[in-house]
Amino acid sequence: MGKISIGKLLIVAVIILLVFGTKRLRNLGSDLGTSIKDFKKAMREEDVQDHKKNHINKENINYDKNHIETEKNKIN
Repeated sequence: MGKISIGKLLIVAVIILLVFGTKRLRNLGSDLGTSIKDFKKAMREEDVQDHKKNHINKENINYDKNHIETEKNKIN
């Protein structure tokens, strides 16, 4: 009862083909592939932006530390 055989999968595939048709399934597959590709691209771009922000923040922190030390030395 709980096992899914290859025969059952083929029957489901044939029913899906009859209901949706090959052209519509092809378009659906293409749209799904494009969506996944765009999602991966957006994730990569977000990672690059995060890396740039972290790099800029580290530079600002180093500049602030150096600036504070310079000001302390001027006072002393």
